[in-house]
Amino acid sequence: MIDVIFLLLVFFIYAMVLMVRVDLVPMELHSFETGQPAEPAPAATISIDLDGTIFLDRQEVALSELAREVEERKILDPATVIYLAVADGTGTTDRAPILQDVWDRLRPTGLTINLVGRPSDAPGETQKMPAPASMDPTP
Repeated sequence: MIDVIFLLLVFFIYAMVLMVRVDLVPMELHSFETGQPAEPAPAATISIDLDGTIFLDRQEVALSELAREVEERKILDPATVIYLAVADGTGTTDRAPILQDVWDRLRPTGLTINLVGRPSDAPGETQKMPAPASMDPTP
C-alpha cells in the first residue's frame, strides 16, 4: 500500500517538474460561446549543436539539403513555422557562419523563422559578454 502512495507521489512530483510554465499577465478572460478551438501551427525545429552539425527535427541533415527538406514541409503545409536553435557553449566549430548560412538558405522559403533561446535570469537585464582575450583592457 505504501509503495502505491510513494509511486503516486513521485509521479506527481515529476509531473510538476516537467510542466511548461507560461508567463502571462494575470487577467480574467472572456468566455466565448462560438468559435473554434485554436490549432497549433505545424512546426519544424532546426538545431545546430556544438560541433556545427545541423538537425531537422532531431534528424541530421546536410546544409545543402536543408532548404529542400524545409520546402517539402512547406508543400505539405504552408503554415509551417520554423524554430531555429543554436547550442550554447564552447564547441569545436564556430557556429556563427553556419547560423548565417542556414538563415540565408531558409529566408527565401517565405516561412516564419523563430530563433529559440533560453530566457534571461532577470527580466530587462542583458547578459554581459566577456571581452575577447585579444581585446582585454588589462595588461
